[in-house]
Amino acid sequence: QVQLVESGGGAVEAGGSLRLSCAASGSTFSGNGIGWYRQAPGKQRELVAHISSGGYTYYPDSVKGRFTISRDNAKNTVYLQMNSLKPEDTAVYYCNVNVIWGGTSWYAFGSWGQGTQVTVSS
Repeated sequence: QVQLVESGGGAVEAGGSLRLSCAASGSTFSGNGIGWYRQAPGKQRELVAHISSGGYTYYPDSVKGRFTISRDNAKNTVYLQMNSLKPEDTAVYYCNVNVIWGGTSWYAFGSWGQGTQVTVSS
């Protein structure tokens, strides 16, 4: 079973930047699509970035141009660089190392870590 540890969250002012990391152990994910999700209080968990095994990336409009996902298969680690942060980016951020596109929606099949809190003040 893959164990995930997210880190790098914190409290920043609007316009600031954070870099999140997700370290996986127990299995390699080099052949998988990987996603970063976030969940704000009272809201559903949503995908904010995806990177395929081939390096293709996807971002929803809400974060496009501000967030960048990357992966280091040798280190079994995935990153999320977040720039120009907004108060609406405040949430707990999670990674999932087995995320696929099902034709109409993204599906996360892997395990979840404990998440890392991101708080953006105005």
